[in-house]
Amino acid sequence: MVSARGTGVALSVAAWFGLALQLVLSIRLTYRSGNPSVSGALIIYFGYFTILTNLFVALVATAGLAEGRAAWAKTLAKRGWEGCATASIVFVCASYHLLLREIWSPQGLQWLADIDLHYAVPMLALLHWTLSRGPRLAASAPLIWCIYPAAYFVYALIRGEWLQTYPYPFIDVSVLGYPRVAIHSLILLAAYVLFGYFVWGIGRVRGPIATQPSTSVS
Repeated sequence: MVSARGTGVALSVAAWFGLALQLVLSIRLTYRSGNPSVSGALIIYFGYFTILTNLFVALVATAGLAEGRAAWAKTLAKRGWEGCATASIVFVCASYHLLLREIWSPQGLQWLADIDLHYAVPMLALLHWTLSRGPRLAASAPLIWCIYPAAYFVYALIRGEWLQTYPYPFIDVSVLGYPRVAIHSLILLAAYVLFGYFVWGIGRVRGPIATQPSTSVS
């Protein structure tokens, strides 16, 4: 029988594995490009919403397993953080599948990392959220979760202005200009809200009557 504990373990392993594999591949690609630099590889690696969100999921899943045994896990193990991480990784899966999968064709280990980070981890995260139980979150929770992708958009634009390269074509200011990028960002943010309420709705069905305050992500 599948349990929340079991899916939590599987989710943690899948997320950390995918992150480690992609990091190795990113470093290898940087060295093959003729500009060997671990720091350069890390700058590229941490530019992607996929990587940051998988890291978010990995930390939250690990915190859930360590709760009660590690002080640092108490905050990240809260239901609100788990909901935000779940909504974010489901958004990663959907946006990748609809917007990005047709523009490149990964092979070998890159294909494995791609499947793990964009499909396996999101599916496991949603399954884990469905099986786990916790306090029902306030209706404002998905709106508060939007702070995370909004902060990423700001980070990506500042980073892109600094490096003159953008991680995703739909936020490439050098090609599209700020007005179109702003429109794309608002559309994506609206889609994120829908996924947030989808995840929130599952939590409402699974959770007990008690509610957590809406003034925080947790």
